[in-house]
Amino acid sequence: MSMLKGANLPVQAQAVRVELGWRSGPGVPDVDASALLLVSGKVRSDADFVFYNQPAHASGAVRHEGKKTGADGVTDTLAVDLGRVEPAVERIVLAASADGGSFGRVPGLRVRVLDAASGAEIARYESQDATVETAFLLGELYRRQGNWKFRAVGQGYGSGLAGLATDFGISVDDEPAPRTAPAAPAPVRPAPVRSEPVRPTRSAAPAPPAPVPAPTPVRLSKVTLTKDAPSVSLAKQGGTSGAMRVNLNWQMRKQFRGWGAKLGRAVANHSDLDLDLCALYELSDGRKGVVQALGNAFGALHQPPYIHLDGDDRTGAVSSGENLTINLDHKDRLRRIVIFVTIYEGARSFADLDATVTLQPQHGAPIDFALGECTVPSTVCSLALITNTGSDLVVQREARFLVPERGVSPQRTIDYAYGWGMNWTPGRK
Repeated sequence: MSMLKGANLPVQAQAVRVELGWRSGPGVPDVDASALLLVSGKVRSDADFVFYNQPAHASGAVRHEGKKTGADGVTDTLAVDLGRVEPAVERIVLAASADGGSFGRVPGLRVRVLDAASGAEIARYESQDATVETAFLLGELYRRQGNWKFRAVGQGYGSGLAGLATDFGISVDDEPAPRTAPAAPAPVRPAPVRSEPVRPTRSAAPAPPAPVPAPTPVRLSKVTLTKDAPSVSLAKQGGTSGAMRVNLNWQMRKQFRGWGAKLGRAVANHSDLDLDLCALYELSDGRKGVVQALGNAFGALHQPPYIHLDGDDRTGAVSSGENLTINLDHKDRLRRIVIFVTIYEGARSFADLDATVTLQPQHGAPIDFALGECTVPSTVCSLALITNTGSDLVVQREARFLVPERGVSPQRTIDYAYGWGMNWTPGRK
């Protein structure tokens, strides 16, 4: 049962999942969940802000786990371990922001608090009166006499996530810092020749300590690749170091269309579906290979190929889904990477699936794009091409649904399409 605005109730679970949910559709803005850890009504620093560009608090108490699309719509999830929240933190504000429109165009906006252990719903608040707001404080977890409670808030902001964050003490800079030319060196003048010995002087007073540099403001920008704007520079986004996570999540359409209808029921059951996230790589020294679950070729992060596959998932969930991680600290060793996905079992084409790709650099804005509808009997799709231009890494949205020829594997099909020139042998998981 949904709570009324201003109502509160106890939270007895040690850890909870906070699900921000809404119904997606044409013209509906994208929505993002975030959390602010407050002391005396303000954050202690920008590190107390957890959102898509800063997905984990240093204490480990709050994590942004990401989005998932299901039968009831889209959810963006925060995981909160109440037992790990620092004693000084009095409140955890749970917020939502709309990207590309106002909340008046977002149907079914709601927040749910679930017991992380059992999955049981503890609290639910459904927003009913959104109009021109672009950010919402939906609820908050707060301490009361040593115990945790949840309050439904429902306070809107017309100034977006930046305005909401600023109100709680976050310094926001959504624009890249301007590049300044280095100062010209001062001309060197010869020292004057002294005709008399230099007399000792009193020692100069110690120089004052150097000022502590101001913390770098958080950046709220995101990048969405489309057919009209299919590529982005990682250097311009500040994302050329650290680890970059590549995630694929998917849902099954309620009604089968295109080739899925011609082929019959292409997907038997969501739990039977097994998609494999893979990567072809070429290193700067000419070595080529593949990272994939097939043949247990999971790669390595701190040695060639500097790409690692976390695991083999069948759910499509962002929080526990299948992810590739690329070590951008070794970007100079990477020449090009093709990220692709294959259907291992459970479907005969991508025609019945909706999929979204997210690339999350450790430093820099997240990059995401949708694959769109598949209209051919494809079992392999190239997602993105990452190319080292010599001075930059460029991410190109591919979203190419390929149809393997009879007797040709999906991996070999990708190889042919991108001219990798590798030898392939059958493999198993």
